[in-house]
Amino acid sequence: MKILFIGARLFDDIFFYLREKGIKSILTESNKNSPNLELADQTFMVPRGMEKPMKIAIFEKVDGVIPLIGIDIPLKDVAIMKKELESKYDIPVIASNIRAVDVSSDKIKTKKFFKENYIDTPDYFLANDFKELFERIQNGSFKLDFPIVLKQSIGQGGKNIKIAKNLEELKEYSFEFDNALCEEYIEGSEISIEVLSYKKENKQEILPLTPVYKGETTIEGIHPLNKLRFAPCEIEGLNNNHVRKIATKIAKKLDCEGTIDIDFIYSKKYQKLYTIEINTRPSGTRYLTAATSGINPLIKLIDMVTGEFNSNLIKKEMKNYFALEIPIGNYKGGKIDEPLKKFTKNSFVVHGPRDYERITISGESKKIVNKIANKIVGDNF
Repeated sequence: MKILFIGARLFDDIFFYLREKGIKSILTESNKNSPNLELADQTFMVPRGMEKPMKIAIFEKVDGVIPLIGIDIPLKDVAIMKKELESKYDIPVIASNIRAVDVSSDKIKTKKFFKENYIDTPDYFLANDFKELFERIQNGSFKLDFPIVLKQSIGQGGKNIKIAKNLEELKEYSFEFDNALCEEYIEGSEISIEVLSYKKENKQEILPLTPVYKGETTIEGIHPLNKLRFAPCEIEGLNNNHVRKIATKIAKKLDCEGTIDIDFIYSKKYQKLYTIEINTRPSGTRYLTAATSGINPLIKLIDMVTGEFNSNLIKKEMKNYFALEIPIGNYKGGKIDEPLKKFTKNSFVVHGPRDYERITISGESKKIVNKIANKIVGDNF
């Protein structure tokens, strides 16, 4: 068995599993300074884009391709490569198709997808002409009240997003951009869930994993990476199975494949779950998912290539542990045994780039997790 992986940054999440299974790994990467280049059995430095990885996949006669890409920009090229390799060479690419990527990577198309499929999402208005928008606000015909969330159609990680508290801040945003997606500001709890979707012979298995709590929304727009996060969600009034149900519907309607991440906000005031966005790539909450459920989403992508993926068996394997993630900057504690990214019973892993490291703790109970957390905080501050 031989698998091609595209992108080295996340490769240390799964290399130990490849060794356990005796699977040969081929890695392509365009950044010569990327971490984990030495972990694969064979590594190719390639130009940006999917042309060279596709040629390597064909030449090496790999059994499958798994893109380990955490940003949106290359995903459309990945989807095009997927269509080519699967239709002409019968090489499976564990990634979403062109339509799914097109919808999820454009916030305006995502909004329209939600509306067309009767999925609750914050009210919005497309401001193609700011002058007209200002006139509507002044004459009272604009439906949204301040604060208003302002977004561009393309972007991730909070880029080009502003929460305008008044007309003056809205005008400031208009100086920088020609248009905007104006979205209703929802006060509530931020939630993410990862969904595994496996397709074989026109049969699709969809498995939503554990809903993750990422903190409360703020007018300041504090990024979730700067907050304490935990799983599973424990939010009064919210049924986690409802989150899973909506996530399954989205994955099915989009015909997604591999791993996707869906973001929500739950309003306690209205007792309503609002769907915010879809990401057809590995999630930033994957450590919390693995820590609480015992299921590493990236490892399951490997099982999709080998044919060992079985959603019913995974459901039986899923744990119901408690997990906590803490931003620490730089880890200063004791030596960590290899492999760095593999959870064992009542343990933790350190992840993230230097100066922005985080610790994710897995425990059989909240009490055990808090005990480990107190020790880590003492070691690091």
